[in-house]
Amino acid sequence: MTSSTPSRGAAMRALLSLAIGSFGIGMTEFVVMGLLPNIARELVPNTWAASPDDAIAQAGWLISLYALGVVVGAPTIAGSVARFPRHRVMIVLAAALTFFTLLTVIAPTFELVAASRFLAGLPHGAYFGIGALVAADVLGPGKRAKGVAFVLTGLTIANVVGVPIGTLLGQQVGWRAAFAVVTGIFLLATVCIAFFVPTHPGTPGRRLRDELRVFRIGQVWFALGIGAVGFGGFFAMYSYIAPMITDVAGQPEWVVSLVLVLVGVGMTIGNIVGGALADKDLRFWLLAGLLALSAASVGLALTTGWIVSLTLFAFCVAFCGAALSPAIQTRLMDVADDYQSIGAALNHSSLNIGNSLGAFLGGLAIAAGLGLQAPAWVGGILALGGLIVAFVSYRVEDRKGRHPAHRLPASEAALTAITGSIPTQN
Repeated sequence: MTSSTPSRGAAMRALLSLAIGSFGIGMTEFVVMGLLPNIARELVPNTWAASPDDAIAQAGWLISLYALGVVVGAPTIAGSVARFPRHRVMIVLAAALTFFTLLTVIAPTFELVAASRFLAGLPHGAYFGIGALVAADVLGPGKRAKGVAFVLTGLTIANVVGVPIGTLLGQQVGWRAAFAVVTGIFLLATVCIAFFVPTHPGTPGRRLRDELRVFRIGQVWFALGIGAVGFGGFFAMYSYIAPMITDVAGQPEWVVSLVLVLVGVGMTIGNIVGGALADKDLRFWLLAGLLALSAASVGLALTTGWIVSLTLFAFCVAFCGAALSPAIQTRLMDVADDYQSIGAALNHSSLNIGNSLGAFLGGLAIAAGLGLQAPAWVGGILALGGLIVAFVSYRVEDRKGRHPAHRLPASEAALTAITGSIPTQN
């Protein structure tokens, strides 16, 4: 079977196989955020006994290290394996995700768990980027974006269902149980990809050093800065949502899962709405969205003690953060000129720098004794920082009179914001 000849049933099996992997990635990245107190209690017991806040802040490093793995792996792996057959690359990537997540389950110390989280982040961006290229081709001409969207349903379902259920399981049975489930999901994805994803050639002769020329473009650095700083505002909140609910709002652990469901719904709706808004006026929505994200974060910081307002503002932060994704992706693709492939993959690096930065600074604020609501204040500041970067970027562009010739519709960028690949239509 080749990528150009699968039947409809074979194509759906291939897409489902890829979607299983994206579901696992959604769980492995985000389930840790609802289990930070549980992880801190086991892995740093001495620190927990002295100061639970300090222990939670230290556990937040696991989020930062996973994000750094994505930052490093997304462009380097995607560029380095471009010449190899993509179906084989996907098998290797899924197997790597399985193995590194298993290391998280069995690693006995905080240091080894931290190393496993960094390693688990490395295949993340390449899996989505290369998987999207395969998915776009499986359904054939005229249906490529549908193929990419089908794979993305795995990530969407993970945020709405998988992460809350995994969080509840981790709270009741132990946090390692949640990652054991994720390991099983990745193993299933590896087997399914091996059996059901058709042969798909790579791009012979593609060199990483050619793609790296994208970094010579000044506006690319501005676009990366918008994602790294501004989107960090979302992750500052999301990384420490569990202790905000249990320790500040005084709710039982099971409430965390319910709030995470609503956060996942906010992210899903925000990604769809953000694409539509950015299509109408990218510059306005990018600036307004960052301002709205900052305002929602401040609202959360001011009202964390009440569960209803906490849930409402957490939903708003999730909505605004996800709505910004297609706008940031569109801006990056607009300024990347002829380096579209690596430009799309760099979106992973940008947003996961934001993930790492938000988790790290939020943890520093907690460790400094500013309270468990402090990450929300950090989120508001980071969103404002992203707004300043975006404003400067547009000012520089206006002064030079150089506006990007390539423009990717933001409705398509709502897909590439997560996949790192452009959904091509024939």
